[in-house]
Amino acid sequence: MAPKFPSAPAVQVSPDITIQPPLSRRGGGPGLVLVVSTAVDLSEDDKTLDPPPLKKWAEESYAVAQVLVNDSFDDVQEKLSTAIAELKKLPELTGDKFGLVVIHDKDTGKLVEAIRFHSEIVASVFYGCRPTSEPPVPALVHLGAKEAPKSEVKATVYTYPSATGFFNIPASPDYKASASSVSHTRSLTFLKPLMDGPYFDLEKIWEEHTYFEFADRSVEETMATMVDQPYVNHIPVLTGGIGRAHLTNFYRDHFIFSNPRDTELELVSRTVGIDRIVDEFLLNCTHDCEIDWLIPGIPPTHKKLSIPFTSIVNIRGDRLYHEHIAWDQGTVLRQLGLLPEYLPFPYPLPEGHRLASSKQLEFRVPVAGVETAKKLTDENACPSNELLQFTVREAETRN
Repeated sequence: MAPKFPSAPAVQVSPDITIQPPLSRRGGGPGLVLVVSTAVDLSEDDKTLDPPPLKKWAEESYAVAQVLVNDSFDDVQEKLSTAIAELKKLPELTGDKFGLVVIHDKDTGKLVEAIRFHSEIVASVFYGCRPTSEPPVPALVHLGAKEAPKSEVKATVYTYPSATGFFNIPASPDYKASASSVSHTRSLTFLKPLMDGPYFDLEKIWEEHTYFEFADRSVEETMATMVDQPYVNHIPVLTGGIGRAHLTNFYRDHFIFSNPRDTELELVSRTVGIDRIVDEFLLNCTHDCEIDWLIPGIPPTHKKLSIPFTSIVNIRGDRLYHEHIAWDQGTVLRQLGLLPEYLPFPYPLPEGHRLASSKQLEFRVPVAGVETAKKLTDENACPSNELLQFTVREAETRN
């Protein structure tokens, strides 16, 4: 049976306060107050699958109260009190520790003072601004290139030289995907220990997903392990799917039923972070069918393949957001006998180099075959640096 896909509609408490229950399969989580400038465009944007902050933090399994405030932070203490009171009414709320995330670009003095009235708040994160007075709880600050990083206020500060303004807001012209991703991971790393979670078994979530892909071969159950709008990017050949509809089609038509029956994944190493898993593994199989996600358009060669892979899997809450999968396509082609060891050198020869009219210069293609897989699991399986030798040769001109 496919895992239950979460659905929890937001509730508009007032024009400036929105309550969003957790959007995770677990369905519950600690409280988080999201204070956002009224100048920020909080709509979804078709240039990215990264959702607006309210949905993003709810997918992390937080019960979120979004509070809109103007430049002068009028009534911020009252709004903060209302937001926290409304969160406490939610049956999905767990624990008694709240986090605060601020997205603004003005003086936050009034907000910092308001925090002092709420002992539930145990941690604060600031985007685009920094506390102008000493906050009563630990503070993390994310600043773009133009925001001055110097201050006497105690806080952990990260700067993003390529980012400016509201770089973590998808609909903002300042949106910067890389800075948004890194800052979000840092925010989770900062908040979770102070708020007692929410924590998930990321390895179990990832292994559940790959079980549905390779063993159970179920498109529906594979997609049910992912967030509302996920994506997969197979970097070497640009295959995958962006968004739920396209990714579902990709899994159905080009991936789940396009793998040889003897496909096996051999894990070599695994690194587990706060919101992602990095795997080194070997994909072993016999090329007895067209594997179009891996080598599109190549008919079966019936040769054995052992390919070193690296996967970076981002998990949001208890569901996958994206997979960045990379491998050496050269070793795939070499193992299938589709990439010659030598190829003609296509550029003018260096000065002083002369060839007979019947000769041409060939270079040794700097690509290894199955040795790449052997050396990943055993560093002594084959010698190092052999490709540094005999890189060119003279050969008869091909007609």
